[in-house]
Order: sequence, then structure tokens, then C-alpha cells
Amino acid sequence: MSAPSRIALLGAGNIGSALLGGILNSGITTPDRLIATVRSPENAAALSQRLGIRVLAGENLKAIEGAEVIILAVKPLLIPRLIEEIRWGLRDDRVLVSLAASFPMETIERLMGRRLPTFRAMPNIPVLVGEGATGLAYNSDVSAEHIALVESIFRAVGTVSYVAEDQLHAVTALSGSGPAYIYMVIEAMIAGGLKMGLSHDVATRLAEQTVLGAAKLVRETGLHPAVLKDQVITPAGVTIAAVHELERHGLRSTLISAIEIATAHSRHLTAQLQDRLNPKE
Repeated sequence: MSAPSRIALLGAGNIGSALLGGILNSGITTPDRLIATVRSPENAAALSQRLGIRVLAGENLKAIEGAEVIILAVKPLLIPRLIEEIRWGLRDDRVLVSLAASFPMETIERLMGRRLPTFRAMPNIPVLVGEGATGLAYNSDVSAEHIALVESIFRAVGTVSYVAEDQLHAVTALSGSGPAYIYMVIEAMIAGGLKMGLSHDVATRLAEQTVLGAAKLVRETGLHPAVLKDQVITPAGVTIAAVHELERHGLRSTLISAIEIATAHSRHLTAQLQDRLNPKE
């Protein structure tokens, strides 16, 4: 039986720390074969104590020594500096996974000065509770073994969907930004409960569980949401009166437009990033 993979995660913020926890909980690798980096010695000490792994303050090049999978979990504008720091330690047999939104693999490869098996991943914030949704794209150097390994990392904190790299803009708009839309819905439902006389605690508990339960029902039944919606509606009942009001104010149309606009903005940010990295003469 082969030894577990050696994994280095560079930039263990909220998402990165959640991934580390998922990796450890799933048994993909062992604590002694997992290493992370953060900015400050204080954060390094705290994370090391919490997870029982080696955490370095900076020292990204040192962190990737011997690593078979390298996860870049820093913000997009920090990617060029990070790659410049670590590219001297990269080898052709290493797998690179970037979580940076709006940062194409082609640009990563150009900055590295070589091609490696490379993934781009777009996880969302619910990875913090093991219920994330991650979109994955990869280049032509990736093997079936690489796919299985990287998929296992992200399945440890939620679900995985494969898309072409250009579709990651839509993934960002739908699931990356999506929790914000749902939080607004939950907030509004709580406010509605308050307006109708419920206590804040009761309104919050009912709203959060309603959203959680409704999503779980979609997943576990496999039924289209429209079918499940119709199962709640009765003729001349309370629900159809509320649904009519939501339709009158364009709830579905507004959400569709929000995802459309967010996708376009993601493309715009990528174009801006390319212009910044490749200034015209």
C-alpha cells in the first residue's frame, strides 16, 4: 500500500483552514505529511496547535519541499508573488491546485515558466461546516490518479462538480457568491417572522431550518424544485398567496439576473487582472 500524499497548503485563511480540517478528518493523508503556511508566527502557532500539523510563518518555498500536492489558497493579486517565490522548487511530477478566483491556469503556467498537472478550484464558504460546493477545472497534464486525489480533498468538505475552466465564472456567480444570496433570503424570512410577532430566536430557528431542510429535500429526492414547490401549494391556500406575491415582485427573475451579472463581473475581473499582469506597451 502506497504512503499517503504529502500536501502543502499555502495561505491557510478561512477556506484553507477548512480544507486542512477536511483533509485530516477524511484520512486522505496524515498530520506528519501535511504542512501549511500563514503570514504571522502567532497565527502559525495557533493553527499548528489546533490541527496538530506543521505550520510555517511565510517560508512558502520551504513548505513545498517534498510535497506532492501544492494548494495555493491566497488571494488572486498575491498569486504572482507566491509563484515567484516557489517556482524554483516546483517539479514536473507535482500537482498544483489554485483557489484564486479569476486567475486562469494559462497565466499560472506562464508565471511558473513550465507546465504542471494543474487544477483550479472554486469552493464556497460552507466548506467551513463540511457542506461546501466546489467547481473544479483542470489542464491536459492531469491524470485520472490526480483527479481522484484532488477530488477526495474537496469531497472531504462538501460536493464537487467538474466544469470547463471558462465556466468557473458562472460557478463563482452561482455557488461562490450564492451563500450571500441565501443569507439575504434567511434574513428577510426572519424579518417577516418578527413583523408577524414571532420572537427573534424562534424566527431565526424556523428560517434556518426551513432553508436547510428544503435544500436537503432537493438533494435526497432528486426532484426538480418546481415539483417540490407544487407539493407545498394547496388551492386557495396560504402558500400560493405568498408565491404569487414573490412572482409579482420578480424573485426568480432577480436571482437569475444576479447570477448573470455576477458571471459578467467575474469575466471583467479576469480581464482586468490580465491587463495588470500584461501591461500594453
